[in-house]
Amino acid sequence: MKKILLPLALLSALASVQAQNALEIVTGFETQKIAALQSYLAENPEAPDKDQALAMLVGAHMVIGKPEPLPDLLTQRYDAQPKGLDANLQVIVQEIARPLIEASIVSNQRDKAKAFITRVKTDLADHPQSAQIGQFLDQVGGDLYLPGVGDEMKIAFTDLKGVEVDLEKMKDKVVLVDFWATWCGPCVAEMPNVIAAYEKYKEKGFEIVGISLDEDKGAVEKFIADHKMTWPQYFDGKGWENELAQHFGIRSIPATFLVGKGGKIVASNLRGPALEAGIEKALAGE
Repeated sequence: MKKILLPLALLSALASVQAQNALEIVTGFETQKIAALQSYLAENPEAPDKDQALAMLVGAHMVIGKPEPLPDLLTQRYDAQPKGLDANLQVIVQEIARPLIEASIVSNQRDKAKAFITRVKTDLADHPQSAQIGQFLDQVGGDLYLPGVGDEMKIAFTDLKGVEVDLEKMKDKVVLVDFWATWCGPCVAEMPNVIAAYEKYKEKGFEIVGISLDEDKGAVEKFIADHKMTWPQYFDGKGWENELAQHFGIRSIPATFLVGKGGKIVASNLRGPALEAGIEKALAGE
């Protein structure tokens, strides 16, 4: 493997990192590395080791938890890759496509990932493994079609108690939309946190709308009675074919969406302490 010939400024920059703890050391190191690599690429746009430099730049952003630049950086890596029969599938699929899709979801840049998937499928259409590649991209990219931050969820139904529920009429509240099931271990494990959050914040304008992916109505009714889950529940007995789950592209549970006042999603899949923090922030209108 060729060595990257970075500017001497990199060494001096890294040597100057001052920190008080291990996290600050790593963050400072990676931040300096990002600056040096960006400078190197700007000065050497056609460098023979450009792909390696981009890979290192991507890695540094991942370490410090900054996903926003990743879709564009990974697209640059993809641009330089051989296509067709000469394509390196390991690099394209695992090192570029997967992290690009994941970063796009986290940073709310879903359109970039959708366009990228379409482009890869077109570029590799003649490859002997094109079908498997397409299937993998569809699987990894499935979450791109889930509701995201800033989206609205149109949900209206009659709950298990015969009460009409309409999210459109709850815009003065903060609402947790919870896709779950009694047979889902992680759902059941998280439920005490959900119940505690409901008890703590229900008088402050917090509500929950449950969407059960169960097939056994009796099991659902017993569970919610035993656990004193008094919020509305949608149930149609279709399991994974649950109509609301199908509509919103839910492929795994628990799947939760925190809808802020005004009706737009402000966060998703919050667990434990993060759920309580998210509710407080949403109730404060932040």
